Amino acid sequence: MFYLQGYTINVSEGCSIKAQAYGANEFAQAKYGYLKLNGVTAWQASFLGEHPNNRGVTMFVVDTSSCTVQQVRNYDTYSDIGAAARLRDYIQGLSDGTMLVGVSCDEASYYLDAAEATLRGLGADVSDVGWRGAWAFLAEIGDQSKTVLDKELTEISATARQPVITVTMPGT
Repeated sequence: MFYLQGYTINVSEGCSIKAQAYGANEFAQAKYGYLKLNGVTAWQASFLGEHPNNRGVTMFVVDTSSCTVQQVRNYDTYSDIGAAARLRDYIQGLSDGTMLVGVSCDEASYYLDAAEATLRGLGADVSDVGWRGAWAFLAEIGDQSKTVLDKELTEISATARQPVITVTMPGT
């Protein structure tokens, strides 16, 4: 479910990364999140859909030279009061140059406070995202000028338009 097992990915043309986030909604509308590498789905989640919900924040370390997921971590920042501190510590433990993709699912803002300053330091300021808003970003640890962030601040706006990022890294 999390890794691109059994797929051959051509990285000579580069590494295309596309990630989509979602917020839950009171309208019972199914929403889908994903991470795609060179067009191949590496991870999927959904609200009221056929995939696991993966509520909170899911982080992916991507090796852009091989265009593969190296690590996946999920932090339920809705129901786990300690999740944001673990998320903060995880990000702070990553080495400069690491490519990190973050995707929010369902509701991620409730207990996110302890990680917001660290996310802002990456160039992914999501402190203004409220209840059931959604966000996705790609950041290079140590260089916030390369961060790409898309977000919707509210349940209503995230229901109307799901945040999505698309980035293509140079080939090897």
